[in-house]
Amino acid sequence: MSEYDPPMTPLEVLHEDHEILVVAKPSGLLSVPGKVEHLADCLLARVQEAFPMALLVHRLDRDTSGVMVFALSPHAQRHLGLQFEKRQVKKIYTARVWGRVGERTGTVDLPLIVDWPNRPRQKVCFETGKAAVTDWRVQRYGEGETRMRLMPKTGRSHQLRVHMQALGHPILGDPFYAEGAALEHERLMLHSEELRLRHPDGGAGMVFRQKAPF
Repeated sequence: MSEYDPPMTPLEVLHEDHEILVVAKPSGLLSVPGKVEHLADCLLARVQEAFPMALLVHRLDRDTSGVMVFALSPHAQRHLGLQFEKRQVKKIYTARVWGRVGERTGTVDLPLIVDWPNRPRQKVCFETGKAAVTDWRVQRYGEGETRMRLMPKTGRSHQLRVHMQALGHPILGDPFYAEGAALEHERLMLHSEELRLRHPDGGAGMVFRQKAPF
């Protein structure tokens, strides 16, 4: 794992109201603080500096960029937390993966568990793994790569990264699951492009998007 050198980009607010805050997380920034002091800088800390009432609802991997929602009240945190828990939040990611994916659409249904000797890596395990399901669709082909839309049905750690590796098409720039030329990119090519959820005050459906920067 590379040294932690988080980007110093200013906080980008995509939406703000009395109950929720939606921001764009940059690649390379932790969602929450790590266990040691030099990992204290994170999106949660930066958000709480500007919005002291902000509460965590979900996370993105350090190297993943894109849309993240925070609650601005305990009620909103409970409401949104339940939506994530019950898999009612629709998440759409954009990824660039190694090689040409043969089919145009598909589903990966492979249970995952932490690979303890190599944590935070995860691995497929049919005996003790937790259910993990990802729908995917090819968007277009590039030179030696494929641009894809990934729609996770579950929210396991590193789910999209392990599932793409299991397909034989690791996400470009992935420090854990890509090798050789697939690893030689300036960042992990994975971006949370869209979140669809119900507003905690009244339940209206809302869609938040940020276009992938790659």
